[in-house]
Amino acid sequence: MNKKNTSHEKLNLFFSAFLIIAYIICGYFFVSFVNTQSNELVKNILMVVIFAVFGLLVFYATRVGEKKIVKRFSLVTLIVLDLPTLFIILSYIIGGFPLHEAIAGANGGAIALMAAIALGYGIPYTFISGFETDTEDEEEEETDEAEEEETLLEGGIEADIKDADEEISEPEQPTYESDVDEIVVEGTAVIEE
Repeated sequence: MNKKNTSHEKLNLFFSAFLIIAYIICGYFFVSFVNTQSNELVKNILMVVIFAVFGLLVFYATRVGEKKIVKRFSLVTLIVLDLPTLFIILSYIIGGFPLHEAIAGANGGAIALMAAIALGYGIPYTFISGFETDTEDEEEEETDEAEEEETLLEGGIEADIKDADEEISEPEQPTYESDVDEIVVEGTAVIEE
């Protein structure tokens, strides 16, 4: 089913793309502010929050639309995306966590920041599919279209064409009858010797 791209939807897409670009520009200033912090724990937490908000905005920008929000719970997304990214983030922030040295080491926590973006995107994606049509709405539209088709074919030339198509699609089976009082099976001939 093709979605019509209305001007309202184009405006939503424009503003969501603008929101992402604006946040990237503001992110530079946020990161500069965070780097001035002296407490390493606070610095790490603020960096994770900045990048998680970016992931949330990316979710919004890619799921924008005019339809209603489809809510659902995806256990697969929770297990495959949310829990591993949460583990990476906790390993980045907490010193005693496994793999803390590898994640927060020489690369400056780039892995943890990418995990924060994935977590920001993954949490709403686990519970909300986005702005899409419900399957119930699609089924209602299909039944409405079927009812419209039936009303168009009632009576007149359209009904005659439909009847003719049905007659052509169902060929009649020949029946053979005998003058003798015997049982005749439809579609077979009885031959007497």
